[in-house]
Amino acid sequence: MARRRRYGSGGFRPVLTLLLLAVAGGIAVLGVLLYDYWRDLRYPSQEAIGGIVGRMTDPEFIERGRYLVAAGDCAACHTVEGGRPFAGGRGLPTPFGTIHAPNITPDQQTGIGGWSNREFVRALHKGLGSEGQFLYPAFPYTSYTKLSLEDALAIKAYLFSLDPVVQRAPPNTLEFPFDQRPLMAFWNLLFLDDQRFQPEPGREAAWNRGAYLVEALGHCGDCHTPRNLLQARSGNKFAGATIENWQAYNITPADNAGIGGWSDAEIEHYLATGIAPGHARASGPMAEVVQYSTSRLTDDDRAAIAAYLRSVPAIARGADQPRNGWGGPAADVVALRGTVPAREGAAEGARLFVGNCASCHGWTGGGVGAPAEGGYPSLYHNGNVGGDSVSNLLLVMLNGVARSYGDQQVFMPAFAELLDDVQIAALANYVLRQFGDPANATVTPEDVAELRQTPPLMSGQR
Repeated sequence: MARRRRYGSGGFRPVLTLLLLAVAGGIAVLGVLLYDYWRDLRYPSQEAIGGIVGRMTDPEFIERGRYLVAAGDCAACHTVEGGRPFAGGRGLPTPFGTIHAPNITPDQQTGIGGWSNREFVRALHKGLGSEGQFLYPAFPYTSYTKLSLEDALAIKAYLFSLDPVVQRAPPNTLEFPFDQRPLMAFWNLLFLDDQRFQPEPGREAAWNRGAYLVEALGHCGDCHTPRNLLQARSGNKFAGATIENWQAYNITPADNAGIGGWSDAEIEHYLATGIAPGHARASGPMAEVVQYSTSRLTDDDRAAIAAYLRSVPAIARGADQPRNGWGGPAADVVALRGTVPAREGAAEGARLFVGNCASCHGWTGGGVGAPAEGGYPSLYHNGNVGGDSVSNLLLVMLNGVARSYGDQQVFMPAFAELLDDVQIAALANYVLRQFGDPANATVTPEDVAELRQTPPLMSGQR
């Protein structure tokens, strides 16, 4: 007589066990998230901030906040082109859509005028808004979480001393599911290091000050560190990244790929003026950082930043020579005098250079008045021309340069309305062949057309 077979019992039990473990794990993670959220809503304690609150109307405390706001470069993101400072509205593009910076003036309806001290600190340290909603890390709370309580409240004291501006930021335009803020709880669990800055024992005070400025207030890593698929910073800290189509360069002490060949004085001068003679000139978002942030720091703080950047691990990334090591004087444009060059190929690029660039940058590309700081920059041995990405060069050509520091003005006209995509591509390829890395002279009109869509910066650059 045949034995009856029993189906499923042997194979079903392991599956059921795994399913139950997965459910239990999910419940445990959810419990951790809910507990963290409940705890964060009660942060900080009234006892922790009680001794600080009484100083928030003190003019010296408010002035401290003003300095911290400048060090944090708050104006750059929270001010729209041509708009009132800190009134918000600027669009910050991400791979998942556009996030609009909010109004951080003390207006009760459209700004942060109704925020309590606890809510303000909680936003900086925990990434939670006034109603407990999760904020997106386009707001760099992953860096601001390192701020001290005193500094966080000093920032609030200064912002609340400003005139309120009635201006509501446009709504964000994020794709599903990234528009679902509760998902940020999982992101924070993975990527938010919720710790206040602690000075490193054995280090000099200047080094620790530089670490605080770079890692917390200045949030340098948010632009200069590559991001992973979930838009969290990767492990290659300060190795360079792309932000709003601009290349934020490697600022590690690597000799070729980074700033290892810069002296401390050159780093400090660059932070003060946007110019490191023979190395680089600030443009794009970095020009805003210089204009609204680092140029307003004290000499000691700029020296502290340089000291800290010197100490971080160098990331070479295979660079054969520094960005400013490419190119040399051009001689071919002189041969064009008295001729009618062809309007195609390399000759078209040379013709466009003569007609649009040579009056400031010189026939040879050496820059009229260079190497004097007030002169026009040389195009050879130029960091923007010799970089491994051509986006900065193209964006400068399209939208020009407009920045100031102290009583100095730096200006280059925009060519977006004067030259079409084909012409910009031809001119860029000529500049790259003559003055930069010839291997990068592969710009197409389609590349130019794509970069024309870059959102404007506060200064009007794109």
